[in-house]
Amino acid sequence: MAYFGPNTMFADLRCSPSCTRAGVHGTVSICPPDCFQYKGTLDVFSKIIRQEGFSRLWRGTNAGLALAVPTVGIYLPCYDIFRNWMEGLAAQYMPSATPYAPLFAGSLARSLACATCYPIELARTRMQAFKDTQIGKKPPGVFNTLLGVVSDVKGRNPQSSLQGYRVLWTGMGAQLARDVPFSGICWSTLEPIRRKLLGLVGEESNVATVLGANFSAGFFAGSLAAAATCPLDVAKTRRQIEKDPVRALRMTTRQTLMEVWRDGGMKGLFTGVGPRVGRAGPSVGIVVSFYEVVKYVLHNHYASS
Repeated sequence: MAYFGPNTMFADLRCSPSCTRAGVHGTVSICPPDCFQYKGTLDVFSKIIRQEGFSRLWRGTNAGLALAVPTVGIYLPCYDIFRNWMEGLAAQYMPSATPYAPLFAGSLARSLACATCYPIELARTRMQAFKDTQIGKKPPGVFNTLLGVVSDVKGRNPQSSLQGYRVLWTGMGAQLARDVPFSGICWSTLEPIRRKLLGLVGEESNVATVLGANFSAGFFAGSLAAAATCPLDVAKTRRQIEKDPVRALRMTTRQTLMEVWRDGGMKGLFTGVGPRVGRAGPSVGIVVSFYEVVKYVLHNHYASS
């Protein structure tokens, strides 16, 4: 994420003075270019820890938590509402379309959640991607990161305040291009697996079986969807961490994918597929299973009362 090929500027080679490979150019610590080229997940971990410290691995956690709560709060309830509505319509007018309801409901719910919470997603990506080069200085938080994004645009074009706030949705097209197919693949895979697993226990379901069935289905579906949409995740990340705000507003997902293909080929398009699958599988499994457990407990509570 920190290596931009031939477009890397001199300032991008600045490194923390704590890095053991850093050299001094005047008053600035400069790293060799290979410090910014990552060869795998473990290589990313080792270089980040060496250059910026162990705690840097948790940079952006506040933004991640601030993003997770409203996103899940919008995404999963809306998915249930849209799926039930679409399944009802399909059963009434076109029964053969019923299996496709999870695909369209998941895509629509994810689009709504993404558009609503996107500025926090932008802040999280930027906080995680950019390097700390000043020891002892506290890195900016979510609000200051977003304020810096807006200030960059207003500084270049002070006449257009609207464009300054529009930049907070930089890369949302790439985010939707990634998340819509991700949700479609995920839910259309998750629903039949979940229903089959729950069907094995029948009426004897309890909290443990609901948790196990949903986690298993979510883990498999999330891993599959993450692997399939990895190129779109690469494009989304490239667009979000673009440093030139004018270029960032003009970039398209197709153009970004072509640049990635030109620079790295198929390997470039699937850069980071291991960490993405390793995060998405458990994440989907945990979120969906706990959401369904809460629904199950509340349903039983109100049914008994």
